Formats: sequence, structure tokens, C-alpha cells
Amino acid sequence: MHRVTLIPGDGIGPEVAAATRRILAATGVPIEWEEVAAEPVADRRNERFLHADWLDSIRRNRVALKGPIATPVAEGHRSLNVALRQALELYANLRPVRNLPGLKTRFENIDLIIVRENTEDLYAGLEHTVVPGVVESLKIITEKASTRIARFAFNYARQHGRRQITVVHKANIMKLSDGLFLTCCRRVAQEFPDIRCNELIVDNASMQLVLKPESFDIILTPNLYGDIVSDLCAGLVGGLGVVPGANIGDEYAVFEAVHGTAPDIAGQNRANPTAMTFSAALMLEHLGETNAAALVRRALGSVYQAGRPLTPDLGGTATTTEFTDAVVAALERLRAGSPVKA
Repeated sequence: MHRVTLIPGDGIGPEVAAATRRILAATGVPIEWEEVAAEPVADRRNERFLHADWLDSIRRNRVALKGPIATPVAEGHRSLNVALRQALELYANLRPVRNLPGLKTRFENIDLIIVRENTEDLYAGLEHTVVPGVVESLKIITEKASTRIARFAFNYARQHGRRQITVVHKANIMKLSDGLFLTCCRRVAQEFPDIRCNELIVDNASMQLVLKPESFDIILTPNLYGDIVSDLCAGLVGGLGVVPGANIGDEYAVFEAVHGTAPDIAGQNRANPTAMTFSAALMLEHLGETNAAALVRRALGSVYQAGRPLTPDLGGTATTTEFTDAVVAALERLRAGSPVKA
């Protein structure tokens, strides 16, 4: 029996979380969920801070599945997503990006992984007002964090049969901060002669990703560039609604849908649970349930290959419930040994 913390999140979060629970139940993997609720977005005020009960639960269970949580823009409380990663030292952000069968996009044969440092850099949000009208943001890059994420990426590449890592940086301008990140990556690369390592400046990398994304294997980046590049890559295969995310540390791991809370459709049974379900498949792998993870991916793939039922975000008319029913049915056929399209 696996005991897992569940944070459904805001907006459509509870709906996609419930759908994902149904799909995981169909795998037969025994999971005991410890659900920790988040207040609705409408109740948030500037004084919001990271909930101690979230941290206590994750520290007990060591693994969590999380729905989307809203962050105010240009005002209000700090990102609770960032705070959670920092509090639990979830230093590796993992974002696999793959084409889904049957889902037509402008690009084909995309199968890449973004590995993003998750605890420092500008994205950590360390900023203050120097004098009225002047704000300073701190870009912190350390040898410890840079070496740690580089070693994670190269180990991941070796364990998963990947053969190339592209380090994305801006060391031509930020020679000290990004220069340190790049130096640490080069040093770690020498320990992995079986993995090819190349380097791209972030603006060039962005251009190459929309010219020939199929040429990338693993992309290794500091925190802020990784946030931007990973969303760009999601757009290549259908958007944030169809890609998973994971935040991994030495002791804890949180798997999450990386799309927004979509308050405009919350409670309408129209949300697409694909991203959270794929994130749950990553969680199953982390728990050692690799066969179940593969079944989840095949079941999702079979529904997309059939082209129905799809939710409105992908041009369909299906409800969340109808889409989930189809994935569960595909899973049950797979477990029974019946063929499904994938």
C-alpha cells in the first residue's frame, strides 16, 4: 500500500484530481490518499503563506500529487508553488514533453525532457524596493545547486537511455552567474563520457526549439529559463493541458499538473485531466509501479488515438467525466489483455 498526499488545488484542480484518482484506481495499484485541501482562490489575501499541514503531510508520506494553485500577478502573496519547492528542497523540476498519438500539432517526433534547477535563480523571487521607483531582484546561482542539478540530469539520462544533454544558459552576458552554472555542468559532464553534452545560449535555444525540436533530447537549465522553455515545449505538443510535471528532491517528491486553475470553467465538468494523469504516471514510476505507469500512458494514448471523446480544450465536446470513463475503460481492457489502439 502506497500512502500519498493529495493537494487538489484551486479552480479546476479538484475536478482533475478526482478524475486522476479514478484512473489510478483502475490500475489496481493500492494507494491510500491523504487529502489536504487548499482554500478557494476567492478567499486568498496578501497574508497567505505555505500551509504547515501540507508540509507535515508530505514529510510523512514523502510523495504528493498536486493540482494547480493560483498565484496573483504583480500583487498579493508569493507563489505557494515556489514556496513548497523551496521548503522541501525539491531541487529538480522534471518536464517530459512528447507527442500524443492522434493529437495533430505542427511538429512530430518530439520526445524531450526539460530538467530545471528548482530552488534558486531569479525565479526564487528574491526582490525588494531599493527606493521608490527602483526595484532590485537577486539572481542567486550557487555551485552546490548547479552541480546537484547537473548530476541529476546526467544520472537521469543514463538511467533512461538518453544520449544527449543540451545546457541552456546566458553566460555570454551573465558571465559570473550563468558562467558558474555552465562551469558546473561541464565539470559533471566529464564524469559521463557516454552522454553527449552541448551548450546553447537561451535565445538561440528558443529559436532552435521552434525550428527543429526533434533534435533535442534532454535540456538542462537554470530555474527561470527552464520555466519559460518548458512552457514553450508544451506548446509544441498541444499545450500545458497534456504534459506532466514533477518536483524531486533527495527526500520528497511532488508531482503536479503545470497548467493554470482555469476559474472560468471550474465546476462545469469541462476540464481536461490529462496533465495531472500523466503526472500521476510519473508518480507511479517513482513508487516503483512501472507497469501501472505504462498502462496509464497506453490508455490515455488509445483515447487520443481514437480522437474521441476529447474535452473542449482540444476541440471536443466531452465532459471531464466522459473523458475519464473512456480512459478507465481502456485501462480495464488493457488489464484484461484485450487490445486497445495506442
